[in-house]
Amino acid sequence: MSEEHGRARGEPAPPRDLFAPAPRPWAPGPRDALVTGMGFCLPGAADEPVRTAGQVWATAATGTSHVERDGFHHGTVRGAREAFEELLPDVPSRYLRSYADVHLYGMVSLVEACRDAGLDHTAGELRGADVLTARAGVDSNYDSYRAWHDADPATVGPREAKSLFVRLLVAGTSSDVGPVQAAFLGSTGANYTVSCGCASSSVLLGIARTMIAAGQSDLVAVTGVDRFDTERVLHGHRLREVVEREAVTVRHNDDPPAAPRHDRPMRPYDAAGDCMNYGDGSVTLILESREHAAARGARTHGAVLGQATTRSGLNSAVAIDTGGTALAEAARRALGDHTSLAQIPYVNGGGEGDALFTRIESNAVRSLWGDRSSQVLVSSQEACFGHSGAPLGALGTALTLMMMREGAVCPTANCTAPSPVCSFDPVPGTKTRALEFDRALSFNYQVGGVNSALLLGGGDAC
Repeated sequence: MSEEHGRARGEPAPPRDLFAPAPRPWAPGPRDALVTGMGFCLPGAADEPVRTAGQVWATAATGTSHVERDGFHHGTVRGAREAFEELLPDVPSRYLRSYADVHLYGMVSLVEACRDAGLDHTAGELRGADVLTARAGVDSNYDSYRAWHDADPATVGPREAKSLFVRLLVAGTSSDVGPVQAAFLGSTGANYTVSCGCASSSVLLGIARTMIAAGQSDLVAVTGVDRFDTERVLHGHRLREVVEREAVTVRHNDDPPAAPRHDRPMRPYDAAGDCMNYGDGSVTLILESREHAAARGARTHGAVLGQATTRSGLNSAVAIDTGGTALAEAARRALGDHTSLAQIPYVNGGGEGDALFTRIESNAVRSLWGDRSSQVLVSSQEACFGHSGAPLGALGTALTLMMMREGAVCPTANCTAPSPVCSFDPVPGTKTRALEFDRALSFNYQVGGVNSALLLGGGDAC
């Protein structure tokens, strides 16, 4: 390229300086996507699930982990059925009997989000809402098939047989969590489910933002929900069997991904991190257009200002590219032309204890911030509740908006001695770090090379 003649045909444009002032500064608009409600159904310390934003903050702000019990490290939701009956006492027992755990989680988080948003589902205030549900697993289908297969004909009476059959239909047809939620709300809007692993709810938040911006919707409920079967899918050697069978290529590192474990805790960004622990649960966020929220006087938690999804171009569904290039590109796209990297002091990370994932994120942060990467705060709260799959994007969004409101960054749960691989400050320990900020990124990425970045806003975006 020359100053006289400009860029030659086919020559790529020079990279934009992501630290320079944005060419088109962001300004509030009526079609902004505001988060007005948060609801949860996550593992708790006792026999009750964590259900509210206040309970989530109390857990994350202290780096508390609800994953381990009696030496078994798995984020188990206890008391979901009781919570459902408390929140929805009028639901007939014949329906309740047909719900698998994953349905209960999704419904509890949805009702809590509606309450937090000040929306009365019994008065039809969500009839026009779109209902988008993220799922990363096949848990309810699997559990129902197994229950049917394992049932003893000698002990199953007509009522039990009918219940098993209904559960099979609920799991295997149109009555997964999303349609159940939509029917409960009496929704006349769009209703569909996305499954793209750990990035699922992040992707749906981006879709919800696009729908609101385009005027297709004023009110969207986004839920991420999953349940993992501890006996069938959580044994670490099974992942290694897949890795070996698929001849996985791990770029930039010769080691396969670490297997999930039950015998020791996950330690994101920690020098001793060598595994992850799965966790069950659900998170629901209510998104509204600014004009819709203002018309009803809704309180807002913050805004979803951008989202981008990329792939790493890998030729295997279980391969990993630890270079972080595609994750960094997702972040650049999410910033758009209205936000500079200089405005982003914090990233809610996707670290879950595997050293390879720490490497991905470290490389991505270094690619974005360069010599300034050591000043960037990156923390993960996955060890609070376990690696839950589809809910992770919604949970990271909720927590990041809470941090902006509180002027404090939550620590990385279970991180005490940061890994030397980290190119950033992982906020180790059990105390929050004071930080006044109103823009942040949230990362989700996974085996197979799917990457998502969300740009979130507080302050003037609320």
